[in-house]
Amino acid sequence: MTPLNPQVPGAPAEAPSCYRHPGRETYVRCTRCDRYICPECMRDAAVGHQCVECVQEGNRTVRQARTVFGGRVSHTPVVTYTLIALNVLAYVAEIVSDRMVDRFAMLGVWVDQFGIVQPGGVVDGEFHRLITAAFLHSPPSGSFSITHILFNMWALWVLGPQLEQVLGRWRFTALYLLSALGGSVLLYLVNPTGVAVGASGAIFGLFGAYFVVAKRMNAPTGGIVTLLALNLVITFTVSGISWEGHIGGLVVGSLLTAAFAFAPRNNRTALHVAAVAGTCLLLMALVVVQTARLSDVTVLL
Repeated sequence: MTPLNPQVPGAPAEAPSCYRHPGRETYVRCTRCDRYICPECMRDAAVGHQCVECVQEGNRTVRQARTVFGGRVSHTPVVTYTLIALNVLAYVAEIVSDRMVDRFAMLGVWVDQFGIVQPGGVVDGEFHRLITAAFLHSPPSGSFSITHILFNMWALWVLGPQLEQVLGRWRFTALYLLSALGGSVLLYLVNPTGVAVGASGAIFGLFGAYFVVAKRMNAPTGGIVTLLALNLVITFTVSGISWEGHIGGLVVGSLLTAAFAFAPRNNRTALHVAAVAGTCLLLMALVVVQTARLSDVTVLL
């Protein structure tokens, strides 16, 4: 019987091809699965080359590097860059529309120049002001001019990447937003008719976080203590600055970072999530209580 595909004596054998690209000839095999791979599919390995699928499979079984606080190691401060971009975009929006500050600044109760309570503010259900105020700054025509946003963004640029690298992205994001929220909540509790804008509450939270992290890692703290002391002096001596926002952010940022830094290694991630959730719930509970109290007062007025 004649074979279906007879091999002609002396004819060259068919060249092997890449398993992902059948039309490409290759003589290189994956050192893990032994399949032929073309240059496009090659990935450098400790010995030889591996295919794309084997590299992906290997990555799933390798433990991700973690920082001392449990965050994934990342050399690109994506969150910091994003926060700076959002602040700059909000500032541009302020320049374009003068209604940005009126609609999104921190304001608990709106009292007009005659002392009459008007609709608006957190007490009237505008809870977004508690966070949106942290992305606004004094407009160019304001008393602080452009220096307000320049200082805050400089501080975020200097401290943000270091804290984000040590804490990890989600912890750093929670730290920043809850510090900003803490500043707004303290202002709402102490001076509900006050108006405030700026990322200073979040920045003071980063000051406190940096100090706690440095203490935890036995690093020098002289620089951050000096910077914090200088800013506290400015906070209480220069008029027009919301000290409530600064102190609220500092307290929340310091305590939350302490929970991150000193949590036991066992179940560390769960404890960190609980610390974030507990801080958020506590701040919102304070807002709810203060809103109820001010609502009664508003009715009496």
